[in-house]
Amino acid sequence: MKRAWREARSRLAGGVNSPVRAFKAVGGTPVFTAEAFGPYLYDVEGARYVDYCMSWGAILLGHASEISLEAIRRQCVKGTSYGTATEYETALAAAIQKAFPRMERIRFTSSGTEAVMSAIRLARGVTGRDQILKFEGCYHGHADSLLVKAGSGLATFGRADSAGVPQALANLTSVLPYNDTVALRAYFRTERPACAIVEPVAGNMGVVPGSREFLETLRSLCQKNGTLLIFDEVISGFRVGYGGAQHLLGIEPDITTLGKIIGGGLPVGAFGAKASIMRALSPEGGVYQAGTLSGNPLSMAAGRAVLDSLKPELYLKLDQNAKTLTDALAAAFRRRRVQVSIPRVGSMFTVFFSPRAPRNFSEVARCDKARFARFFRSMLAHGIYLPPSAFEACFVSAAHAPADFNRTAEAATSS
Repeated sequence: MKRAWREARSRLAGGVNSPVRAFKAVGGTPVFTAEAFGPYLYDVEGARYVDYCMSWGAILLGHASEISLEAIRRQCVKGTSYGTATEYETALAAAIQKAFPRMERIRFTSSGTEAVMSAIRLARGVTGRDQILKFEGCYHGHADSLLVKAGSGLATFGRADSAGVPQALANLTSVLPYNDTVALRAYFRTERPACAIVEPVAGNMGVVPGSREFLETLRSLCQKNGTLLIFDEVISGFRVGYGGAQHLLGIEPDITTLGKIIGGGLPVGAFGAKASIMRALSPEGGVYQAGTLSGNPLSMAAGRAVLDSLKPELYLKLDQNAKTLTDALAAAFRRRRVQVSIPRVGSMFTVFFSPRAPRNFSEVARCDKARFARFFRSMLAHGIYLPPSAFEACFVSAAHAPADFNRTAEAATSS
């Protein structure tokens, strides 16, 4: 692994193509994966790990699931990219709309970052306003306007902002504490932003669910002030349930962004809203958005195959398996008298080294990050791969089995 890491650092910026993979927050040499099947990763030295990163939540059925692979096989022999319209795009859009009926019109992108960036441009174009509102600790990709008090990798490295973001853009982004209804009401007494964007279940400062009061208040205030509400469900969409967090909560946003699972393990993003909003996009309207590989036929085919396989019993299984695992982890820590909280929504969870589940980013930041780093390294040594950051979500897939959970709990007993 050390040889692979030396070679990577000699050729790639920082040795990686996404900063958290460098293991700076947890220490040690990054894992270099050679292949993955079901719930397991296999590194370049042949070691096997039970994987709870699952490509950062993109893998729902398990690595190299036959459902995804068969769809990719059938498509790849017909060509990998056309640069034209295809029926594959329409078919995946229809599959998404079964779960998210409010997304009457959809536009595909190549990543969640692109989807969010485009959704915000659309909101600005529709409202004619420039200011946007986000919430501290919510990460919405690395577009300039959104790298202001974000979570994810920025939180991992202890920075509130990124170099290279012009102050003029940062000035157009208002930031409020997550789950703070009082601050929310005070803000809307004087401000009318183009949009408010939020993760209804935050996953990039660890799993921190938005409270019903907070999200309902946000929905109401946006409605009253002509502000478009964007739910970033890139992580939670098809992960916490069929129809995402908005279905669980019964709260409808104006615009939804998706990614991860809808690509069946391949790069993808999407955003959608009512037809009256989406008509503002080019070629019908004046808001420009485009992408050479948007609607790529491989991603469309794999994504549709996965979405078509999602049944209520699958989500019941995922929920029960995730509960079994988190209950076992909590019991292992209790036996060792280690204070942890393990918030879970559906098949996503986080182990916080704190006596109670955090409600916002300031509380997340007070969790014991050094203790998490030691826990991560010990679990890795026992063959358990967790996301290498105290500020990320873990994911259970349909391929995980009770034996994997038993092994994980045993590893936690000595970690």
